[in-house]
Amino acid sequence: MAPIAKRRRISPEVESPPANTANGVSSEEKIEDFYRNAAGWDLEQDYENRPRNLKKKKEETRLPIKTSEGWVEQAPAVVEQKEEDADSFLGSGDEGEAVEDDEDDEEDEQPEVPQISPREQILQAKEELARVASMISEDPEEHIGQLKKLQVHATSQNRTVVKLCLATQLAIYRDIIPGYRIRPVSKEELKQKLSKDVRKLRNFEQSLVGGYHEYVKALTRAAKKSGDKNKEAASVASVAISCACTLLNTVPHFNFRGDLINILVGRLSIRQVNPDFHKCVECLETLFRDDEDGNASREAVDLLCKMMKSRSYNIHESVLNTFLHLRLLSEFAHRSSSTRTDKDEDEPSVKQKQKREFRTKKERKRLREVKGVEKEFREADATVSHEERDKNQSEMLKLVFVAYFRILKQRVPQLMGAVLEGLARYAHLINQDFFGDILEALRELVINTEAAEQALAEEDEDASTAPRNINRESLLCIITAFALLQGQDVVKIVGSLHLDLEFFITHLYKTLLPSSMNPDLELSAKSLRLRDPDGNDDEALLPQQAKHKINVQTTTVLLLRSLSSVLLPPQNLRSVPPLRLAAFAKQLLTISLQLPEKSCLAMMGLLQQVAKVQGKKIAALWYTEERKGDGVFNPLRDEVEGSNPFATTVWEGELLRHHFCPQVRESIVALEKGIVRSRS
Repeated sequence: MAPIAKRRRISPEVESPPANTANGVSSEEKIEDFYRNAAGWDLEQDYENRPRNLKKKKEETRLPIKTSEGWVEQAPAVVEQKEEDADSFLGSGDEGEAVEDDEDDEEDEQPEVPQISPREQILQAKEELARVASMISEDPEEHIGQLKKLQVHATSQNRTVVKLCLATQLAIYRDIIPGYRIRPVSKEELKQKLSKDVRKLRNFEQSLVGGYHEYVKALTRAAKKSGDKNKEAASVASVAISCACTLLNTVPHFNFRGDLINILVGRLSIRQVNPDFHKCVECLETLFRDDEDGNASREAVDLLCKMMKSRSYNIHESVLNTFLHLRLLSEFAHRSSSTRTDKDEDEPSVKQKQKREFRTKKERKRLREVKGVEKEFREADATVSHEERDKNQSEMLKLVFVAYFRILKQRVPQLMGAVLEGLARYAHLINQDFFGDILEALRELVINTEAAEQALAEEDEDASTAPRNINRESLLCIITAFALLQGQDVVKIVGSLHLDLEFFITHLYKTLLPSSMNPDLELSAKSLRLRDPDGNDDEALLPQQAKHKINVQTTTVLLLRSLSSVLLPPQNLRSVPPLRLAAFAKQLLTISLQLPEKSCLAMMGLLQQVAKVQGKKIAALWYTEERKGDGVFNPLRDEVEGSNPFATTVWEGELLRHHFCPQVRESIVALEKGIVRSRS
């Protein structure tokens, strides 16, 4: 039996009146009745009538937190659900939905436009920073946690807000930093039971150190962009360097001092000279002058020497001149070299052995504890001990001499003047064992200057090279060589070490005539003068560069210092031979005819002093009847004594009597009177 096929209703039944053939209803009326009743049909499926399930964002509520301002309700965190991939078997896979999701993602990736203008951001930051700063200043121990709010502003995209934040933190830390160094807390101390006040103080100190460390890190990051092409970043770096300099000068005893010094040393390692560079130099000079115990100065000198060595001494001259501001120049009394420091002979190197006092084990333990407590008290009181200061200054002196000697060996042109001036200033602190090496280096330097001078005479110097004052360098070498012997036993040193001082005397004699022709003889680094239109632009120093130049003495002053060391040595005044005195006296009178007015007066004054002390030895230059020997005077001889000065007369005096300056005329008359008095 075949199954019965089910019949499906295609359209609902239309309630129509029974067929009345008698009335005769037409088919058109049936169609109109069909469409009239179609509006009430329910043709939608059931799932279309169900309400849709919208995706709701889940929220996680958080408990309130307690701050210094009270209980604060935390904002609920919204948990975003990851959208399902269209290609996943769990997704619908409709292309339309995938396109809509991609459009939504692109809209989300677009950065939000800030609704607050930069001006409003600055005003709001000022109000917030002022409020936090006032709270911390009123009660630092209670509101020390507010420092974290300041660190948030330091990461702002607005450069002005960052600069305001750095300056505000500087003012706050200067006010709340204590007068002692905060040491880290050990694990054993953390386990100890403390009173409420001690615990509060410890929390304040640790919070202060943590916030200050973050502030120093922010200064370090910002200062690295000094001299950047981006002006906004460079302005922030300038503010950071100013803050670091202020902290180093006001609170040099506090923690992370080495990080602040590293900021300054990093800027000084770049030869680009700008206001930030001069600011760092002035900060280090102030630190060296005001440092009493020498700890900060020793750390700064150590970092500077390491930086110079890593840069192969390719630094600016002002960096090396900071060593001339160290307090050891006036306080330290022991002589030193690059390896060791001498002590006074009266100081016993080894203590005499004393009779040992019997103590029990308990007493020895108690004494050790007492010594430890006393040491902590001394560190807390920041008392300066002479032993510690001498030790620091001794180490600094070794580092300075090592730097000077290495520069002399490498012959760095732009640092020769600074090194020679520094050696002359530190001459009274140099060990005798170090003399031979230094004088040999100075001798080689003078020989090199002579070779360079001959090369310049043969051909013009290249315009791209840095200008060098060769005459000035040679005079500095001579001054340094004789300054090393001042305050020492010269006869003993020269005899034992075989020091060749005749070389420097001969070189000084040969440089007198060329020096008198120098047009800049009376000009120094601080002298105001116009630029040479035909010369190199680097020859004229800028005002800021001249301000920080230590060696500001004129060439005339350097020449007088050299001549005084040769003709009027303070240790053995009577040991100068007559031939040397006569040769120099004749040469000085000759160059006085070409010297400017002030330099000529200075030479006349020096000759008057020589005539007062050594008048009998040079009187033969004025009185021919007292001469011994014959020959011809040759002022261009390489040997001073070989020039035969007693074979000539000082005819220059007759010309100087008619000099345009009345002081010069009076000086030559006074000189001749001194010679007459010396004969009587």
